[in-house]
Amino acid sequence: MTLPAQRHGTDPGGELAEPGFWQQPPAHRLAAFARLRAADGPVFVPEGSGRGHWALVRHAQVQEASRLPKVFASAPGVTTPEPARWVRALFGDSMVNLDGPDHAQLRKIVQRAFTPRLLAAAEEDIHAVAARIVDDVLAEQPDEFVSAVASRLPLEVICNMMGIPEHYRAEIADRVNHASENIGVERGLASRLRMPGRGLRALARMQRMVAGIGRERRKHPTDDLISALVCANVDGQALGARQLGAFFSLLMVAGVETTRNAITHGLSLLTDHPDQRDLLLSDFEKYADGAVDEMIRHSTPIIQFRRTVAAEHTMDGHVFQPGDKVVLYYASANRDEAVFPDPDAFVITRSPNPHLGFGGGGPHFCLGAHLARVEMKALFRELLTRPVGLRAVGLPDLAGSNFDNRVRSLRFAFERP
Repeated sequence: MTLPAQRHGTDPGGELAEPGFWQQPPAHRLAAFARLRAADGPVFVPEGSGRGHWALVRHAQVQEASRLPKVFASAPGVTTPEPARWVRALFGDSMVNLDGPDHAQLRKIVQRAFTPRLLAAAEEDIHAVAARIVDDVLAEQPDEFVSAVASRLPLEVICNMMGIPEHYRAEIADRVNHASENIGVERGLASRLRMPGRGLRALARMQRMVAGIGRERRKHPTDDLISALVCANVDGQALGARQLGAFFSLLMVAGVETTRNAITHGLSLLTDHPDQRDLLLSDFEKYADGAVDEMIRHSTPIIQFRRTVAAEHTMDGHVFQPGDKVVLYYASANRDEAVFPDPDAFVITRSPNPHLGFGGGGPHFCLGAHLARVEMKALFRELLTRPVGLRAVGLPDLAGSNFDNRVRSLRFAFERP
């Protein structure tokens, strides 16, 4: 790793390394990213022990790194901290942590499993699940949005698509929460020692569960995604038990967590911007797609992913060397003034809207982008067009994670005529 020449005096990126930075109000963090975008080039962020990473905070920087996987590699891991070798050996490598032929082969198997028939059935199911959830909300009148609404939709849709038996689902939801609740969250020593074990145990149990289902589906395939994955034949390969477990964990943590957070932030944004809500309701089909993309841009469910430099490369006047670490800050790129006029505004008619909420392009662009958009559109259609509307009450309770824009809870209420 090269040491940054400009590291004298106060580190421009030092604030991002402070434990309390991610617990600050969103406006504070966004202002810090705006200062970093104004710097001459990539800014160094110290991480202790003389190491650190280079912050890619501009839209063009994140896109460039995303589209050069041979230079900015996902291996050995995209999260902070990177997964330990023993964890990777035990659980297998997630698709997001792979490069080159290994990533291409795994992605090809998964893509071919998503047949047009399966996707059409999934979209039909999304609308049915969204309607059922809002029926339940109107009947039961809960007051916490994440658990009652936002979490349910992606979890039920993915479980239906995968073919997870009903009696496993409550346990899977619990395991997902345990596996992800402290990712990127600063904790005390006792919690740091205790929580990784709890999260890994939850992950192991979830993967054992889906591996067992996979073994059964190899013998007796049905019309679901697990059957398609374990019985696929792409260049003589299908997903093995560890690969299936790693993919399912990725789908659960990434597909459920990101979508539920985008939905929750979406309700909060529509409540805080009644003019945009009124515009959306004036012609839902006309404005819904733009509203969903603006919710994703504005909230940016995944804040950052890490890359490791594999070959010398010059970007904005800085020469990266093999072994350097860089972090792609999507949360900053999605507020880049050079791309998004008035970037902090929530405008559902924003066009163009080339947000990086699903990644910056390249081979790691999110496989679930289409389904996530369909889920959000279907749910907001049900939430907003019923006779009794909903609104957020107060601010979202944010987890303070440096990895994702996670919402622990959000109070909501019914609008009365």
